[in-house]
Amino acid sequence: MDQLDAARLHLDSLLANTAATLDSLSEISASFKAVDAQTSTFQKQSEGLLAEQKWREKHADEIKENLRYYEPLERITRRLNAPSAQRLVRSKDFSDMLVQLDECIDYMQTHTTQKEAETYRSRYKLLLTRALTLVRSQFIGAVRETAAEVAKRIADRQLNDTTMSALLYAKFRVGAAEMKELGLEIQKRANPPADADPEVEGEYQSLMNELHTSFAASRGRLIIPLVRKRLSDIAQAPSTSRDLVAFARASISYIRGICLDEFDLWGEWFHGQRGVYDFLEAICESLYDHLRPRIIHENKLPRLCQLCSLLQTRYMNDPEEEPELQDLTQLDFAILVQPILEDTQTRIVFRTQAILRDEIENFKPHPEDLNYPSRTGLSKLSGSKSSQVPTSGRRQSYTEPTTPLPKEPEIVDEDIDSADETEAAWTIRDSSAAMHSCYPTLGKAIKLLSRIYRLVNSSVFDDLAHQIVHQTTLSLHTAAAQISSKATAADGQLFLLRHLLLLKSQIVAFDIEFVTPDVSFDFSGVTNTFYELRERGGLFNPRNLMRLIGGGLFPQVVENMLDAKVELDGRLRTVINDFTAGYATAMTKALPLSFKPGDRNVDDMASKAVIATRKAIEKGAPALRQKLDEYLDDPRTKETLVAAVQDQIAQIYESFFDSYTHREGKAVAKSISKKGKSREDTVWDIDTFFEWTEGIFMVGREGMIDADEDRDGGESGSRSLSRSGSI
Repeated sequence: MDQLDAARLHLDSLLANTAATLDSLSEISASFKAVDAQTSTFQKQSEGLLAEQKWREKHADEIKENLRYYEPLERITRRLNAPSAQRLVRSKDFSDMLVQLDECIDYMQTHTTQKEAETYRSRYKLLLTRALTLVRSQFIGAVRETAAEVAKRIADRQLNDTTMSALLYAKFRVGAAEMKELGLEIQKRANPPADADPEVEGEYQSLMNELHTSFAASRGRLIIPLVRKRLSDIAQAPSTSRDLVAFARASISYIRGICLDEFDLWGEWFHGQRGVYDFLEAICESLYDHLRPRIIHENKLPRLCQLCSLLQTRYMNDPEEEPELQDLTQLDFAILVQPILEDTQTRIVFRTQAILRDEIENFKPHPEDLNYPSRTGLSKLSGSKSSQVPTSGRRQSYTEPTTPLPKEPEIVDEDIDSADETEAAWTIRDSSAAMHSCYPTLGKAIKLLSRIYRLVNSSVFDDLAHQIVHQTTLSLHTAAAQISSKATAADGQLFLLRHLLLLKSQIVAFDIEFVTPDVSFDFSGVTNTFYELRERGGLFNPRNLMRLIGGGLFPQVVENMLDAKVELDGRLRTVINDFTAGYATAMTKALPLSFKPGDRNVDDMASKAVIATRKAIEKGAPALRQKLDEYLDDPRTKETLVAAVQDQIAQIYESFFDSYTHREGKAVAKSISKKGKSREDTVWDIDTFFEWTEGIFMVGREGMIDADEDRDGGESGSRSLSRSGSI
């Protein structure tokens, strides 16, 4: 029992210890849970603090970044407003300060929601303007200082050309690189934004313009007096004082050298060409002042043409050259010469119009000018040529005319020492006697066209060419009418034909484009009707007012054809038709146009008419050839005209024959000789008559074609006139 009690006590003790241990474990577990809860809470609190720390660091960095654009304001303000700010311009960190100002201004413009951003932007803009103003002052001061030093040395002593050049240019090149970089600071900020209107200038372009103006003014005070003196010396030199072209050549060459030097020097001070041509034009003003009065008072068209040619060939750009292919780093001297060229071209147009008016439109011919056909020089040869008229239908060989019509003007550039027409700088190839023996207005017109060709604008040349050709044709018609009144109508017609063909062959070489008709209004009908009604006293009569409205109130539209080639072709057709019709009518005037029904002795009358016509043709054909030989020397033209006369005679005879054979309303075959059995005293049929006329006129068609083929290397020659006499 004692052992059991001891065991029970021991077990009870174990149970008590176990319970105590369990209680301790429970307390430890509760404590662990409390510690775990506290640890979790602490972890969460630590994570929150870390997040807040990162957030605060981020905002601190943002504030610091933003403050970076606000902080330089005071520092830059103190530096730019300091008394020694001028020395700051040439320091190494001045460019960095300008870049910083640009960055601050850009930041303020993109962060307008920030407080006082607009205020700071305005203050930064003022600082940038202040900095660029200091650059301008430094740049202008350097230019003026250099210019004053050069001017002082020039005034102190006489300098030769080499020393003068070294002083004027070498001295200005000493500090040019540094000033160019300073000027670039303004130029970079003077350019407008990329999306700005092209016509809008940059904000600081005015400062850049001041740099250009100051440099140009300083250089101008040094260069322009020297240029004026040099041009005055050239103008007073014996070789150039009275010769416009010689003066222009010497003076422009000198000015070009000056402009090249100034253009290069400008490139050493500035980036780009803005403003340089305004400065160079100011230098060229002295040249304009010398040349413009000389051009205005120059009355000799050859000299004006030579001056224009000199300008175009030596100084103007090739119009066919692409603009983008031109080197922008090189001086475009054509811009500076353009005003002189325009003045010269204007004077050429004025003198051309004056010559056209005085020497062509108002030309008064002398008796020797109308002495045709003796003036052609062909009348002495016509007698011998007429004896060589072909008498058979065999092929004949035709040679080239002794005086072929010139077909292309040849421009020759010569030096002019006098105003004589024969020494013109622009002459036409007139080796043929045709040009020497032509009517004076035609020769003047051709020379006038050849002189101004390619010297003026194409549209201006076209207008002048049409006026010249029109007035020349009018003068030729007037001369032809005077020749017809003194000689015969055929003389006047051949005179006109000869000169119109020569004019046509010459203007082909000129690129005369078509000119639209000149439309004008003719109010003569209105005024004539008005005054007619007023004289009759019925102006206010309603019936007369309706007549005024219906018939004469509205002006007529009048078109003055100004196309030279069309007008010339029309006049050629008219004179050819008049000439051929005149000869054909004269040779067939014996043929009756019609027969009255019931007339007696019709056969005898017709036979006599045919006999008289054949005699007239036998007599007239040699006379026709002789007359053509007196005026024309081109065999093709002469043979074509003879053929046209023959064809027209055949047409007249055919009309006569039809009227004769159908006089009673039916065919009559009595007293008609047919081919192969013709009688001299009867009416011939059409084929017989035509074959007979071919034997009389003997137009050498085949011989002409063969000769043309031989001359053209197998190619068929083109006739200036067709068989029917048309152009």
